[in-house]
Amino acid sequence: MIWTRIFTAAAQLFGPQSQNDGRGTSGTVEDAPVVAALIALGAKMAKADGEVRTEDIAAFEQVFRPEPESQAMVERFFRLARQTTLGFERYAKLIAKHFRARPAALEDVIDGLFHIALADGVLTAEENDYLARVADIFGFSESEFSRLRANHVGRGADDPYLILGIDETVTDEGLRKAYRRAAAANHPDRIIARGLPPEMTALATHKMAMINRAYAHIQATRKKERAILL
Repeated sequence: MIWTRIFTAAAQLFGPQSQNDGRGTSGTVEDAPVVAALIALGAKMAKADGEVRTEDIAAFEQVFRPEPESQAMVERFFRLARQTTLGFERYAKLIAKHFRARPAALEDVIDGLFHIALADGVLTAEENDYLARVADIFGFSESEFSRLRANHVGRGADDPYLILGIDETVTDEGLRKAYRRAAAANHPDRIIARGLPPEMTALATHKMAMINRAYAHIQATRKKERAILL
């Protein structure tokens, strides 16, 4: 069972005396690198607010959908990750190395972290700085991080153009192509194909909701603007 393997990995990776870097040890993080590191990063993010709350654990479960019998294990895993003295950069670098040839998978991890950070409905300055640092380690530029951030909290008001990766001058055909490209890239099958575990396919649902909302908003706005001109 994946959660048993992950917890075994956590006990070795997150232990205060651990020097394991995720290579060459049976049962370590290489069994489930994305899941283990995301839990660690999520716990560190929660620590920025002072404690890991029930909302954080609930948000994590929405992303990973663990089996009901794994509830206690997940909570213990969060506590273990939070207690380590090791820095979050360690986990971010491990994931960056594992998925260095698959930036879409790294984007999925960032999306999962945003989901956990926003469990209480607020993205604090500390959490934003933390996410920006993780994104930098992953190799994302400032503009790319702005797009990822907009997928979850918008830019001032929601920026649907930024979410779809286009600008306001895009043609209607260009808009449709951008939407189809974004929808195809976030299909659950694509999530799994990027090397992420099936437990993370819930991310696709969250991302598609943002994409659909952005596309519908632009369409409605353009329709209204054309009606005014007639």
